[in-house]
Amino acid sequence: QVQLVESGGGLVQAGGSLRLSCAASGLPFSTYVMSWFRQAPGKEREFVAAVTWGTVYLDSVRGRFTISRDNAKNTVYLQMNSLKPEDTAVYYCAAKLGYGDLKRGPAYAYWGQGTQVTVSS
Repeated sequence: QVQLVESGGGLVQAGGSLRLSCAASGLPFSTYVMSWFRQAPGKEREFVAAVTWGTVYLDSVRGRFTISRDNAKNTVYLQMNSLKPEDTAVYYCAAKLGYGDLKRGPAYAYWGQGTQVTVSS
């Protein structure tokens, strides 16, 4: 079956960096759009970034976060720099076929279990 397993979360001070990884199995990875979403306490889940042939970002993370993928390793990454307390959330990777509705969570077929990112001020 399909599995998406995130890692790399943790506690970091404001201004610091973290690199999240999401290892996928059970699907033809290179054919899937891979994305990161996040959900902060008391807030709705929001789109963060997607990688297809190009990349798409949430406005508030553009220039600070970089999404990339290694199809040989079936892994997608999220490099997060200049972290802010408002970036604190559980981060999820997700996979979908097709390029439409990139920012809509329900459009994604598969989700990981999430990894906690906490940024202290």
